[in-house]
Amino acid sequence: MTAVLLSLGSNIEPERHLRAALTALRERFGALRISPTYRTASVGFEGAAFLNLGVGLDTDLEPEALNAWLHALEDAEGRRRDGPRFSSRTLDIDIVLFGDRVVRGPGHLQIPRDELRHAFVLKPLVDIAPETVVPGDGRTLAQLWAVHPDYERAFEVCALEPVATGASASKQVSGS
Repeated sequence: MTAVLLSLGSNIEPERHLRAALTALRERFGALRISPTYRTASVGFEGAAFLNLGVGLDTDLEPEALNAWLHALEDAEGRRRDGPRFSSRTLDIDIVLFGDRVVRGPGHLQIPRDELRHAFVLKPLVDIAPETVVPGDGRTLAQLWAVHPDYERAFEVCALEPVATGASASKQVSGS
């Protein structure tokens, strides 16, 4: 089994799509390590704010097979791939780290993900796996976060409520 860290985000009905993704991930992979959910501004385009979180899981799949499974999950949640790369989406799931492997695969499969430089990816992963070493870099996620420009910034935490309520609650927390 390989330890994997994923980044999840949505800005179209985000509570619904993120809850559905977590349910599907639990059904396929079992126990998950789940970060708090953060509300963050869209990056690379003008659009509604995203809800972002990190998930840790263990898998027996190879990176390409896991990526294909995650793409199928995104598609099942209405993900459109015919628009601009940086645009609103129902569900975006990226493999950020896959054990100690460095992968450059078909499509946009890149591990570690370049997006690790963004607070909306890094902060949630630090919450669940601070001592994980980034392959090819040698620093832990906590070390990367400690020198990140947004380290001292307050982040809005949003609770993904049970499906029946359909609501989300939020509060402010500091970045550290």
